[in-house]
Amino acid sequence: MNSLPLARRSFMAAAATLAALPAGAGAASPPRRGGTLRISVDQAASVLNPILTRVNPEYLVAELLYSGLTRLTESMTAEPDLASSWSANAALTEWTFVLRPNLVFHDGSPCTAKDVVASFETMLDPKMASPARTNIGPIAHLEAKDARTVLFRLRSAYADMPVALAYTNARIIPASYANPAGMQKLARSAVGTGPFTLVSFAPDREIVARRNPRYYDHSRPYLDRVEVMVYPDPTAEASALIAGDTDLMAATVPAEFRRLAKAKGVNALRVPSGQFLNVNMRCDAAPFNDMRVRQALAFTVSRPDMVGFVADGFGTPGNDTPISPAYHFYNPLPLKQPDIAKAKALLAAAGHASGLDLTLIASDTPPTRTALAVALAAMAKPAGFRIKVQTMPHATYLAQVWKKGHFYVGFYNMQATADAIYQLLYTSDSAWNETQWDNKTFDKLVSAARQTTDETKRRAYYDHAQVLQRNQVPSVIPVFFDLLAAERQWVEGYRLNPRGAVFRLDFVSLGAGAPKRS
Repeated sequence: MNSLPLARRSFMAAAATLAALPAGAGAASPPRRGGTLRISVDQAASVLNPILTRVNPEYLVAELLYSGLTRLTESMTAEPDLASSWSANAALTEWTFVLRPNLVFHDGSPCTAKDVVASFETMLDPKMASPARTNIGPIAHLEAKDARTVLFRLRSAYADMPVALAYTNARIIPASYANPAGMQKLARSAVGTGPFTLVSFAPDREIVARRNPRYYDHSRPYLDRVEVMVYPDPTAEASALIAGDTDLMAATVPAEFRRLAKAKGVNALRVPSGQFLNVNMRCDAAPFNDMRVRQALAFTVSRPDMVGFVADGFGTPGNDTPISPAYHFYNPLPLKQPDIAKAKALLAAAGHASGLDLTLIASDTPPTRTALAVALAAMAKPAGFRIKVQTMPHATYLAQVWKKGHFYVGFYNMQATADAIYQLLYTSDSAWNETQWDNKTFDKLVSAARQTTDETKRRAYYDHAQVLQRNQVPSVIPVFFDLLAAERQWVEGYRLNPRGAVFRLDFVSLGAGAPKRS
């Protein structure tokens, strides 16, 4: 008898499937230098300023051009980037980071501790509305002790500080750009310390970068050039890889993944993750300010069916918290089962005995948003929810709906820690508190967990936090996705990261058989 919860069993099965797939990512011999890598993405990288990036293609481009103090590994641990070392006091309230010597920005100017301080002060400025603001630790003050040493003083103890500073938006810019005019310049130009420098920026079509000769690690990057190609159509994107017109797909959908897995000369890549879709409901406005309406909707959902329909089997069921089995502090609570009678009763108790008319908005990118919306509308109909699905272009969604709408489908990557995903989306002061859920007990639990290194205590705090969220349902989270990608077999050194927003292309090289491109 297998006593593991369904989600954990599904996660382990997916991991086993991954192990059976061709790795296609390790070079048996030293990496070759040179060549142009063409990597395709499924949407425009509209935001170039690294402090303001929001979606995966933008994170990819920012990672090419900029560096942080630390970098995230496949195991969700921190490794050195601009910082060569770090240490903390016994109370975990002060962290000291020491920079590598002789760091240089793309324009030739030195990168020092003053630039680090200015960068983080910009991220922490509420007027900037950077996603980094509530995701880089409880920073109270920071200062440059000397040209290479930065001291972070925190408002409270924080054990995850080195991992937090590897956050996607925590990139270092010159201090001279840490002002409104500089922020405007970084919208169309790039001055970082990253492994590549910007050549051209056509966000809807192609972004080109070339190897940075001033990069702190003189052995990397191995590639001379990276071309980020935008393919809004997943079939056309997969066909380009199969034809050898591109070398690497950052992400693909299940239907194309199956085709790519059968294609000659292609490695299909898969890893279980905490990437998810969430149906966000504004908890401060009718009808969702009545928790019973949110609970009723959650009781209409068959989560295993959602995995089959929305993720095409490449995923695990969700339980209305963003913590998947891929996270260290996952709480294996009983999976919610559909209960239409209970949903009807809750809806009636909330004053909607005759049903409820709603419009659910879904961006067209990724297309799984619309699939989830359609499936939810069908599942919820017997309980009295009459849901009209409205699909719109992603750019329109970002401008008009994201963080503004009352009922829409969100899409998020796995974060490095449970604290990071909660601080991004669900604490009352989170950068992207789309639901406006304000639960003080939840906030206190998350805060307590981040202030201790005691494993037992942290697990208890996160367990309780997940119970609260599962019960109060600020979002319906029915499915987590495996990450799917693909590469030509001549691509060496690429690893699909469970985080979903980490690419590390400076470790990639092109092996035998790669096309020569000018």
